[in-house]
Amino acid sequence: MSNELNQRNKAKVWDYWQKLNHVGVENVPAVVRAAVHDDVDWNGSAPIDQLRGADNLISGFWLPLMRSFPDIKIRPYVFMGGIESGVSEWGGEAGSEWVSACGYLIGTFVNDWLGIPATGIKTNIWFGQFYRMVEGKIAASYVQYDVLSVAQQAGYQVLPPSPGFDGGKIPGPVTKDGILHTEQDPLESRKTMQIVQAMGDGLMRYVRERDGGDMGRMEQYHYWSPDMKWYGPSGIGGCFTLDEFEDFHQRNWLYGFGDRQLDAETERGGVGVGFISEGMYACGGIWDMAFSYNHGDYAGIPATGKLMTMRDFDWYRREGDYLVENWVPIDMIDLCRQMGVDLMERLRQQIELRKSGAPGFW
Repeated sequence: MSNELNQRNKAKVWDYWQKLNHVGVENVPAVVRAAVHDDVDWNGSAPIDQLRGADNLISGFWLPLMRSFPDIKIRPYVFMGGIESGVSEWGGEAGSEWVSACGYLIGTFVNDWLGIPATGIKTNIWFGQFYRMVEGKIAASYVQYDVLSVAQQAGYQVLPPSPGFDGGKIPGPVTKDGILHTEQDPLESRKTMQIVQAMGDGLMRYVRERDGGDMGRMEQYHYWSPDMKWYGPSGIGGCFTLDEFEDFHQRNWLYGFGDRQLDAETERGGVGVGFISEGMYACGGIWDMAFSYNHGDYAGIPATGKLMTMRDFDWYRREGDYLVENWVPIDMIDLCRQMGVDLMERLRQQIELRKSGAPGFW
């Protein structure tokens, strides 16, 4: 029964997206109301954040988005679902029904969006999304949009250049098999989740005070192909081998944050999101959950010592006994504002500088 339910949930979300792709802005309210609960809890990346209820979702997100990108289309390259088992240390509610995807929104940028000046050209918005389904409708949504990439495509850089590869579109699965409309082998699904969990257990062996810049105790070579592909958001970039991942992302991250196991008295809070697997794919995430103190400088921002929360998603693809691809949207705007830096204000300052004809990025 759980597989039949999963297939129905995925079909409903896919149908919802196809309608949004084709109905035109005037019909969006009816399409949204038919797909979501009246009291839907919608959570988007900064600066949008939380919208409560179908009416606020329509007026606060969908209508502004479609006015800015009238021809926008939802183009996922991973699409999957499942019933959460509740086995992750990050929480999550066992029995929750999830539909999950990552990919792009693609449209012509004709009117300003979130304060980003329109360019009049085709623009790619990288997204990662989790829907929690209840009785065939969307009860909650957690979604990240790489807003900084949209700003970059408009010519504005509000963080230092990414350590990893940055620019162009983040590719989908090399195998082009991430759209999972049909039932997947449950044994393969279980193996994928077991490897993801073992990888996560390896990460937890790192202790910042003891290990510093030595990442050897995590033994990630047991879980990842040496030629793995890791795709991070603007401000971090992409890594195309395990060595690049350690050099371009992990070492910087551990220096800036690095706590793997917070003190027992620390309340993590937040939400564990969609820890599920289907066939060769698995996914999961956290939303506004405490993950580390801010120990060191990060992205050019001085350390604050504060307890940080994070909005972080992962989609994984496995081949054989190894993880080979990983898509990782992170809400960098929210992360930086916790460190006292308003990236949207930086953007406003750059826009004013450009209007005045002055050079400079900050």
